[in-house]
Amino acid sequence: MQLRLAEDADAEAIRAIYNAEVVGSSFTFDLVPRSPEEQRAWMDEHRGAYPAVVAVDSGVVVGFASLSPYRNRPGYSTTVEDSVYVDGSSRGRGVGKALLGEVVGLARAHGFHAVMARIVGDHVASIGLHRALGFEVVGVEREVGRKFGRWLDVAVMQLLV
Repeated sequence: MQLRLAEDADAEAIRAIYNAEVVGSSFTFDLVPRSPEEQRAWMDEHRGAYPAVVAVDSGVVVGFASLSPYRNRPGYSTTVEDSVYVDGSSRGRGVGKALLGEVVGLARAHGFHAVMARIVGDHVASIGLHRALGFEVVGVEREVGRKFGRWLDVAVMQLLV
């Protein structure tokens, strides 16, 4: 498996992995799949200090991770939020751990101080993944999301880099 910065040619693979979660899980609170135009805009937003990385296995993108601004006020400029998504057929093989480790390293290299993760409360695998890389639960937001007719909690996790 190879990890590298996402390229424009990866947009459709990233979109497919993400949209599978939009329609089939509560791992993202998006309700409508991303269009190709929205994916291109997302790609443009994830360059430079807020990169996206992909995991490639045998020439196929099997997962991606990214950093995003945590909040838009200037006082939050040293904090980022991570996202990690792995194709369903590639889970349990260390892809998520490699991707998260890579974006944490990039956060450190770009001079950020804190990496935040906001994870739907019943996503045990993602919470465990973040714990394995040193993140700690710093709070739980109760019933802040709604999807598939269910109220959803969000675990807030943090790592100081």
